[in-house]
Amino acid sequence: MIKIIWKRFRKNSLSVAGLAAIVFLAVIALFAPVVSPYEPTAIDVYNVLSPPNSSHLFGTDELGRDVLSRMIWGARASLKVGFIAVGIAITIGCILGSVSGFYGGRIDAIIMRFVDIMLAFPTFFLILAVISIVEPSISTIMIIIGLTGWMDVARLVRAEFLTIKERDFISAAKAVGAKDLRIIFRHIMPNALSPVFVAATFGIAGAILVESGLSFLGLGVQPPEPSWGNILTSGKDNITVAWWLSLFPGIAILITVLSYNLVGEGLRDALDPRLWGKEKN
Repeated sequence: MIKIIWKRFRKNSLSVAGLAAIVFLAVIALFAPVVSPYEPTAIDVYNVLSPPNSSHLFGTDELGRDVLSRMIWGARASLKVGFIAVGIAITIGCILGSVSGFYGGRIDAIIMRFVDIMLAFPTFFLILAVISIVEPSISTIMIIIGLTGWMDVARLVRAEFLTIKERDFISAAKAVGAKDLRIIFRHIMPNALSPVFVAATFGIAGAILVESGLSFLGLGVQPPEPSWGNILTSGKDNITVAWWLSLFPGIAILITVLSYNLVGEGLRDALDPRLWGKEKN
């Protein structure tokens, strides 16, 4: 099955390019202490707002800190937020969606109405409201994004459960006395995860974008810890004299979010069994 999915995925050259960019970014973030030319918080008062040159390839900021080093360490912060926040969202969404779809009836109605209530609030403004109450930090951002981003996953899992639970192999499992939890996690959940993987890929892109936006507003990763968002804040404050502070982190956010979206598109096509039959024909 994995070979078939990979064979179909690699036919999409844009998705493969996106995957290559994601892998490259992950390696850079993982080995940030090795590949970073300077300490991300090291201040050099003699190189304040220095343009890109041989010593500082991406220039320096208003405190003389190397922008390339801060972007490398900022990639680690962005990926950490993306993966952990989406992990929290998927866990909550899978649990609520599976319970709603499997049991149906009043339980389904209660959970789905709660999902509708959550979807009624603009996610970004809901996150802003929560952050205004608690102290902003990278841990807070990860938890809040995860707690406000599970609704779509819950609806996807519920829809899959409503379909799969009516199949013959589920009826056979019930006939031999299998418990509900075993049926949910052993028989239905593995068959319902395909759309979840796709949603997770898009979710990581969204979480990175939200984190960058919050950090840009000063409500996300707090200085001196580097983040693409707070580097952009420096760029905004020095836009007339330091174009590189806005250009390079902006390109990094664009490429990262675009890469995850391209991979998500490729996964969606590769995991769609309806397209498999068309290819065989």
